[in-house]
Amino acid sequence: MDVIEKRLKTNGADPRVLFGFGDSHLLYLEQRFDVTIVGRGDTIIVRGKKEDVDTIERILKEMKYIAQKTGSLSEKDVQTVVDLIASGKDMEMPPEEVDSIVLYTKGGYIKARTPGQLAFLKAARTHDIVFAIGPAGTGKTYMAVALALAALRNHEVGKIVLARPAVEAGERLGYLPGDLQEKVDPYLRPLYDALEDMLPPDKLRAYLERRIIEIVPLAYMRGRTLNNAFIILDEAQNASSMQMKMCLTRLGASSKAIITGDITQIDLPSDAVSGLVEIQEILKGVDGVAFLYFTKADVVRHKLVRNIIEAYERFHSNDDDER
Repeated sequence: MDVIEKRLKTNGADPRVLFGFGDSHLLYLEQRFDVTIVGRGDTIIVRGKKEDVDTIERILKEMKYIAQKTGSLSEKDVQTVVDLIASGKDMEMPPEEVDSIVLYTKGGYIKARTPGQLAFLKAARTHDIVFAIGPAGTGKTYMAVALALAALRNHEVGKIVLARPAVEAGERLGYLPGDLQEKVDPYLRPLYDALEDMLPPDKLRAYLERRIIEIVPLAYMRGRTLNNAFIILDEAQNASSMQMKMCLTRLGASSKAIITGDITQIDLPSDAVSGLVEIQEILKGVDGVAFLYFTKADVVRHKLVRNIIEAYERFHSNDDDER
């Protein structure tokens, strides 16, 4: 295929913002596509195969749009634009919409869809430990997994560790069929579901085989130090006080953690203290730690889920009044 050259104008966007420090944005585009790009004043010279040059032209158009609207253009902005355009999804959208995107997937992109999810996303970008607490259906686990995969893709971490307490909810673990792995798999299934929704099967299988992604019962994390890792503790309301401490102290250098849970659905014995309930008081005001609270307004499942949550709230409120 013939090589072509195209000269594009910055169209009023500040070249220093558009090109990046030391032309870092242009160098990133060269790494992602088989092209050479040179920025000279208000002109960008792109040389390569026609298909790649045309793609770069669309990418630069969106980069200019963001740069002109906000006066800035981060590396993450460029990565998001590249992923969306490369997928054939040209996106003229407001900068705040771009900022709400968490992860590009083959089927499109995952973004914050409610005020609570957007606050969660912003907190996760600025804190090393984030607690996301709220009712079922608010996307806590799904968003946490998307954030972890985005960090892995952007080389912010080298691995992902997903953990859940294997606490029985009406069934005894020992009565379930199969070996130990088959017994705990049902507890970890929601984490697999989220990953399968975001990654191609072959890529997920490779990540699991190479232990770049680990999905484990919480008890299996004891004694480990996790460096350069993104840790997710899901269903944390079912972690005991000691388990919560154990999980949080696994963090090594360059690691991040998200802890999700719903304190209205605790399956621990009645005389046990939930680590998620207790930790809100213990870590209150600690730098680097954020607590985010979802409400029924953040429910993104079937519309009836919100109605169900409200019905339970009314029922328990009436029950409390009678007492």
